[in-house]
Amino acid sequence: MLLGLARGSGGRSVAGMRRGFEVFRRPLLDVTRDDTAEACLIEGLDAWADPHNEDPGYARVRVRKQVLPVLEDALGPGVSAALARTAELLRPDMEFLDELAALSLRECAGSDGLSVQALAGLPQALRTRVLRAAAVAAGALDAELAYEHVTAMDALVTGWRGQRWIDLPGHLRALRADGEIRFQPSM
Repeated sequence: MLLGLARGSGGRSVAGMRRGFEVFRRPLLDVTRDDTAEACLIEGLDAWADPHNEDPGYARVRVRKQVLPVLEDALGPGVSAALARTAELLRPDMEFLDELAALSLRECAGSDGLSVQALAGLPQALRTRVLRAAAVAAGALDAELAYEHVTAMDALVTGWRGQRWIDLPGHLRALRADGEIRFQPSM
């Protein structure tokens, strides 16, 4: 959660790791590393310690080993639990917005893209999610589609001044034509 917050990744990232999606489940998400190791010891199971979890070359390890202890010292015990609680509170909100965006995406469909008029009628929180989802569906690389790309696409709807297309990761571009936001391969 802290990494997402520090990177400016938005609500989905700040909402933390999902307990499950599609066929994947994380049933031990709330179990501490120490409790897991102790349970394995009691059951006579050999626990494997991933060396990457101790490697300070990874930002997540530095956050766990350096940043969280400083926060606990400065703010008092329970910071990790409070951050986890915040993520839990955000997650249903993010899921709800994602569901509304999926509905809005279908409602904004035009002949060859998304209707600018329909997009303009959406609240920004939905409009940007719709644009992002449409770009990913058209072939933009999800992991590389950044805030700047989404806000530039949104400007094609809300701040149209005849600007040209927006280059998106994945050899794709978004452009405004004939009252629609369209996606096409970049050349």
